[in-house]
Amino acid sequence: MQATTNVTDAEKKLLNPDDAELDRLFLANYGPLKRYAFTMLNDPAAAEEMVQQVFFKVLERKEPIVIHTSVKAYLYRSVNNECLNYIKHQKIKKRYENDSNETMKAHNNTPANSLQLKELEAQLRLAINQLPEQCRTIFHLSRVEELKYAEIAAQLGLSVKTVETQMSRALKKLRVSLADYLPLLLWLLIEIKKWRP
Repeated sequence: MQATTNVTDAEKKLLNPDDAELDRLFLANYGPLKRYAFTMLNDPAAAEEMVQQVFFKVLERKEPIVIHTSVKAYLYRSVNNECLNYIKHQKIKKRYENDSNETMKAHNNTPANSLQLKELEAQLRLAINQLPEQCRTIFHLSRVEELKYAEIAAQLGLSVKTVETQMSRALKKLRVSLADYLPLLLWLLIEIKKWRP
């Protein structure tokens, strides 16, 4: 139930999304509203986003908004609500991240997982070392040093096509060498993707 006010129908104001007055309101109130949001969030980018969000919501409406107080009071209350929702969302997000990190640590620190990862690491090293020299060098530059194929080609004096071919060979050989470890590799990739912030 809405609180009763002493505002008559004649004193009610309309905030119309199609009205040119909205542009003037935005320009006149943007700075003060942003400073107000900043006092709540202590983050200039988030403060700016909250103020813009209030005006976007007005613009998205098909019907005018009936305001029972002053337009300025309405805008400040709207920014306040946006900030409170943002703070609540950030707390939930932080709690979820903390819970996820704890779960990940607990899951990864089991002796069985540590042993499996060490075994996988040893097999991966062995498989990479068994690659032909050029293939191994290109794989290292691509996957470890994260160079693009064109950069590798320039560094080794090869064509980009040769680099692509050598990388394709390296990946095929590794797939064959690590076939027994595929379930563990897939699990590891899924877990990394799932828990990455």
